[in-house]
Amino acid sequence: QVQLVESGGGLVQAGDSLRLSCAASGRALNVYSMGWFRQASGKEREFVASINWNGASTSYAESMEGRFTISRDNAKNTVYLEMNSLKPEDMAVYYCAKSQGYGSTTYRAIGDYDYWGQGTQVTVSS
Repeated sequence: QVQLVESGGGLVQAGDSLRLSCAASGRALNVYSMGWFRQASGKEREFVASINWNGASTSYAESMEGRFTISRDNAKNTVYLEMNSLKPEDMAVYYCAKSQGYGSTTYRAIGDYDYWGQGTQVTVSS
């Protein structure tokens, strides 16, 4: 069993930055890919970013490319999402997730992930 706990969300102004963390327990994550997704009110959950097992490969949704950075520290069993130049449309609950398959590549589909955190709210005021 894997437990994922996100933190770092909050209320910021447009243009500000936030760093989200996802701490895992119950299993070492260093052989799995990890992903971040988000879900805005009334909308479907969408892919944000993914990172492979050693951080050598990352993937981003087009609208986040260049503004968001995913990283991981396997020694701490933690994944991060650095978000810069935040926009009101970035406001959502952000979730981290562990891939079902081994982490040689990145994954972009919800169905590629089997464990999810409870989410952390990011609110961006204009």
